[in-house]
Amino acid sequence: MIFDRFSVSPSPLQNHLLAALAVETQNKLVPHLELVVLSPGEVLAEFGETMSHVYFPIDSVVSLMCNIENGGTTEVAVVGNEGVLGVAIFMGNMTAMMQAVVLNTGFAYRLPARMLKAEFDLFGPAMDLLLRYAMALITQVSQTSVCSRHHSIEQRLCRLLLLSLDRSLTSSFSMTQEQISAMLGVRREGVTSAASTLLNLGAIHYSRGHIKVLDRPQLERRSCECYAVVKNEVDRLLPPTLSRRVAKARIGASTVNSVFHQ
Repeated sequence: MIFDRFSVSPSPLQNHLLAALAVETQNKLVPHLELVVLSPGEVLAEFGETMSHVYFPIDSVVSLMCNIENGGTTEVAVVGNEGVLGVAIFMGNMTAMMQAVVLNTGFAYRLPARMLKAEFDLFGPAMDLLLRYAMALITQVSQTSVCSRHHSIEQRLCRLLLLSLDRSLTSSFSMTQEQISAMLGVRREGVTSAASTLLNLGAIHYSRGHIKVLDRPQLERRSCECYAVVKNEVDRLLPPTLSRRVAKARIGASTVNSVFHQ
């Protein structure tokens, strides 16, 4: 189900990873979450930069980018409400492994990095969940590398849009052709051609840097197998959506409301 960010109040439990944590862990972390609004193009982390906070997106999507010396960039993964930005923190490295750039306007909750690391170091259920998420993210990075070498620009654009849909509460994204070309590591003309094909097929609406997905099944048909590989691995490693919804009822209303009204 797709929600309109302006009609749904942001909640920490709209982030699937937070919702899947044990209730004891949720009660410890939720009071320290800070609701922030992320803007397109905002850089949340630079490669090698010390990260003071981790981010749990709600309806925003963050692109993880690798930069090369000639100024080129390529996207290797996207992070949204399925997970957390800052995997390096609990993997023993307080510095960012990649550049993190916001794709679309939306909400996220940020948490002091030391708090997530402390919870991970308890060697309990939170560690297991975070490691499984890290494995899912590694799968996405690996599959993106394969996709970039073997599949067409149109297939890769469909994969990007589908991954973004899965990690957001909206079907609309702010993405210019220049941004997409940087993320996919291809020339802008190739993105223009691929986007035009999807536009003419009625799969998307595109205007002035805004993309709205109109026909998801068609994107799935025109995407390569890389999207399904990543989705299946996320579904295998992380708790099902139903469990995440059930978790919402387990947190005390006063705890959650205190976050809403910060």
